[in-house]
Amino acid sequence: MSESKTPNVVGINILKQNGLDVDELVKELIKNAAVEFTAYYYFTNLRAHCTGMEGEGLKGIIEDARLEDLSHFESCLERIYQLGGALPNDATEFIKISGCEFLQLPANPTDHKAILEKCLKAEQGAIVNWDKICKMTLGKDPATYDIAKDILAEEIEHESWFLELIYGRPSGHMRRKYSGERPHTRKHSRALDMA
Repeated sequence: MSESKTPNVVGINILKQNGLDVDELVKELIKNAAVEFTAYYYFTNLRAHCTGMEGEGLKGIIEDARLEDLSHFESCLERIYQLGGALPNDATEFIKISGCEFLQLPANPTDHKAILEKCLKAEQGAIVNWDKICKMTLGKDPATYDIAKDILAEEIEHESWFLELIYGRPSGHMRRKYSGERPHTRKHSRALDMA
């Protein structure tokens, strides 16, 4: 075994040679992981407050987005550690990194439109966040780019669902075969696999 305390990590060295700021990427990945984890929590609470006949239909859409956000969280964890990063040890600190306080219940906790608007804002923020990772890694880090582009594809789908529900803008949305299907990120996360 080598005496060196700092290993030679070729997978990181190559990225640096490609011009990627690996430390900045890890910071952004941890932030995005925090956003996805916190969105999962808040979407759980928002979904629970979709009451009545109309609320029952909304629960399914929010559930699809909620479970896919959990998959997004899981999808980027391995890459964070491969790049020499780590999640904060304190869960409170991790949640604060997300900046998702806006996802707390609206003043009227069963106001369906307000709930949908919060979901839409979360998805739009996620699109911006994952697009940033795609731009950072395109042509420099194919492994992280693959994860980010797949998450971005699902976030764009989620945005279109909530735009349809709020504004009547057709999304072409077809219900998932089952909650947690995650058509783009399944290969990156096994968290929701039932078999």
